[in-house]
Amino acid sequence: MVFRQSFFVASSVAILMLGACSNNASTPETANISSPAASNPAASPSPDTASGTAGESGSKHGGQVVKSGDYHLEFVPSKEGDGTHLDFFLYKGDLTEIIPDAKVTAKVEFPDGSQQDIDLPYEPAGKHYGKKMPDASMPGDYNVAILTDINGEKINGRFSFKQ
Repeated sequence: MVFRQSFFVASSVAILMLGACSNNASTPETANISSPAASNPAASPSPDTASGTAGESGSKHGGQVVKSGDYHLEFVPSKEGDGTHLDFFLYKGDLTEIIPDAKVTAKVEFPDGSQQDIDLPYEPAGKHYGKKMPDASMPGDYNVAILTDINGEKINGRFSFKQ
């Protein structure tokens, strides 16, 4: 009888500990990269993103978001004629401090495995970095690494989109 009670208590404690561990691993606070599969750049923005305020995902412009320390990186690819325009928003703090003087490069991997580096200049009118990427008509998955240099501080994010 004592053995049975001890076994029941030990099993209950083990199950509670496993449940606590699995909940901590999936909280948004510990996730650095939003799931590109969950974020559809072609979808229309939610009411939170359309009004210009950040929704639960941290997206202010309807894109994919990476948070790195104090920095908020948001990537928004959009179809434009025969290519794709890459928009990149870079903020420090609570989406309030725009960083206009970073050096930003997009390293794009095409569906066929070829790669291209694209410098993204700052566009003052839109308060973001961006450039049209020609040759984005190939159907498939594009992987993008955004490399930023903010006065010598390197902040990077990985994103993807489907064409």
